[in-house]
Amino acid sequence: MQRNIVETAMGALVLAAAAGFAFFFHTTAQIGNKDGYELKARFSKIDGLESGSAVKVSGVKIGRVVGFSLDPETYQAEVRLTIDNNVKLPRDTAAVIASAGLLDGKFMTLEPGADEEMLASGDFIEYTQSTPGLEQLLGQVIFSLTKDDKKGAEEAPADGK
Repeated sequence: MQRNIVETAMGALVLAAAAGFAFFFHTTAQIGNKDGYELKARFSKIDGLESGSAVKVSGVKIGRVVGFSLDPETYQAEVRLTIDNNVKLPRDTAAVIASAGLLDGKFMTLEPGADEEMLASGDFIEYTQSTPGLEQLLGQVIFSLTKDDKKGAEEAPADGK
């Protein structure tokens, strides 16, 4: 009889811990509907951007990426974002996919313009810029180094002076 009480108490403790973890995950991951309006933006490349990635203005999180689709006419990636209701963005706002770090993921940063008209729910952000991938950047560095080496070899005098 004593063993059943201990097992029951341990089971209840495990269930309480699991419920605590689930509550913590739900509140920190910001799952569920959050007040905000939806904007869309088209990019030529969105490598590394994920659903749930932060949307920031001046480093302050104001929303998140909620989904992706492919425009069948232009073959561009269409990104859907939600923006907090208390943040109003000018119509000439630019969207840039930025890297959080060398090994971290990517996020979207918005650079507000000076237009007096504001973006409304469902509008497209017209000005967008994708960031080059790590492989592309490394390729450019290697290409420029080999180009400089060849240029230096061509400029060196033949007699070594």
